Amino acid sequence: MSELINNSKFRKHKLKELILKLHNGTAAGAVREELAETLRHIPYGEVVEVEQELISEGLPESEVLKLCDVHGEVLEGHVDVSGAKAIPEGHPVDVFKKENQEILSLITLINEQLGKLKQTEPSDFATYILTLQAKFNALWDVDKHYQRKEYLVFPNLEKNEITGPPMVMWGKHDEIRDQLKGCIELLKEPGLKASDLQDALELLVNPVLKAVRDMVQKEEEILLPMCMDVLTTEDWWNVHKQTLEYGFTLYDPEVDWKPEGMTEESGTMATQTDGSIQLPSGSFTASEIMAILNTVPFDMTFVDKNDKVKYFTQGKERIFARSRSIINRDVRLCHPPGSAHIVEKIIDDFKSGRASHAPFWIQMKGKFIHIEYFALRDENGEYLGTLEVSKDLTEVRALEGEQRILSYSNEKTNE
Repeated sequence: MSELINNSKFRKHKLKELILKLHNGTAAGAVREELAETLRHIPYGEVVEVEQELISEGLPESEVLKLCDVHGEVLEGHVDVSGAKAIPEGHPVDVFKKENQEILSLITLINEQLGKLKQTEPSDFATYILTLQAKFNALWDVDKHYQRKEYLVFPNLEKNEITGPPMVMWGKHDEIRDQLKGCIELLKEPGLKASDLQDALELLVNPVLKAVRDMVQKEEEILLPMCMDVLTTEDWWNVHKQTLEYGFTLYDPEVDWKPEGMTEESGTMATQTDGSIQLPSGSFTASEIMAILNTVPFDMTFVDKNDKVKYFTQGKERIFARSRSIINRDVRLCHPPGSAHIVEKIIDDFKSGRASHAPFWIQMKGKFIHIEYFALRDENGEYLGTLEVSKDLTEVRALEGEQRILSYSNEKTNE
């Protein structure tokens, strides 16, 4: 029998037979026992191949979706991942796995909170629910994790003719999303009682927590090892570059992965197909960044490495007058002759690296004005230019005490 156990064809035939038994109604416990006795450990690739074959042979994807949880339980602990490739720190798969750790930790905290339900006094129930709401709101972050799989990873599997498993997993994602939304809506329900929540545990809350936990298992034992085998370094580089469009889940990578041989090119900044600009910490459109720069309560002027004025903000109340006639003008010519030598000194010190910050403050027309110059440098320390930032701190300096309640200013807003 041992030669059969080590035979891939036999293992896949047997696994398919067991999954079809589940399809035909055989109890999961009995199937698990037979699986343990017959197969010992199943390579993750064979699980994927069997699932793909079942769909190709006519088993509806909807039916495979129904069986997904059950045969996931049956396979738990019996999938062999010993042959999986090593994963570099910061690699998209490393990020997925670190996020999974945080997801499982959060589920543990939620279960601990749910375990306190029966002991919670009625007077403390509102606070109890707020704590639970915060945890479920955090768990909704898993949606970003799933979207990155769906839009960045699955297309790479599909181009390698692996279509069934991604479709099945995407279906489970949608089920989980619907259930999580149900939990969040339940917890926001006015007049929610402890008995209502207790009733919902078996029908909604516990099933979705189990589904999220099971999805972690499916990723760790099957999807991610398979993806490491199928996707190329260039595929993963493209996944990595686009990850920030979707965001991370409960985890911020400490290492920015950059595979050898791949150029930086669009790695830290890229213009997306929708016209938005992607940066390491997020993205925005040209309209959004213009609104941001013109809304911040200070003036900014950018001078490039060739000492030419290239940009200035256009807020409602400027401190120093600016007109577009200064664009591409030498910055030395934009200041009074009496202060030109100071500008020259700042630029020289910034370019040489002797300094990176030059602060000044003045009294002007009864206002306290704070002016700072900052050297802008790239990740290699190369000088890119100078940023001038001017702020009217008159009102800030006059503040006393605290303001901890919501209070709007009397400024008129655009209607």
